[in-house]
Amino acid sequence: MSNSIQLLDRTCRLKQMRKQGKIPAVVYSSRMKSEHVAVEEKVIRAALKSNAHAILEVALPSKKKHPVMIQQVQKDCLSGQLIHIDFLQINMKEKLDTAVAVHFSGEPLGTKEGGMLQIEMHEVLIRCMPNKLPSSLDVDISKLSIGDKLHVSDLEAGKDVEILTDPEAILVTILAAQKLDETLEPAALEPQADSDAAEAESAR
Repeated sequence: MSNSIQLLDRTCRLKQMRKQGKIPAVVYSSRMKSEHVAVEEKVIRAALKSNAHAILEVALPSKKKHPVMIQQVQKDCLSGQLIHIDFLQINMKEKLDTAVAVHFSGEPLGTKEGGMLQIEMHEVLIRCMPNKLPSSLDVDISKLSIGDKLHVSDLEAGKDVEILTDPEAILVTILAAQKLDETLEPAALEPQADSDAAEAESAR
């Protein structure tokens, strides 16, 4: 875990809090009462940028420290401004279910042959002990040719991590240029069809 994130007392109105660069937050736990707190926006943004699924240590206003994960982030859909953060306290002695990012490395052979890389999934659900939580699952896609697909079952997570996502789910596909044209063709033809119908109507 990284250095503790200091959580603050929520002592003022939300509008004033945001002017001070603070975001309202809640720490949830099955073993204690939920704590309504605040956190500095620059601090939580740095944590989200580093790894949104990481286990963090937070220090409550009471000075008690707890391991947590960021459970939910609420943002303004237009401005992207952070509105609210939910933290979930973690029991370090129990397995947890969480999402983890999948990182793809290498340039596929198929893209060098004129194909296009289509990413279907950016993360998968896993189960493991908190101290075995990986920052990501990395997979090399450099050998994929046109028409090839990479499935969840192709990921190597190690003996300490169980992947819960459907093993047959597709992570990436290398599409052929012809298939790309076919997916665009119907949309491209619709305006022409409407134009032909309009010309036929005006000729009557």
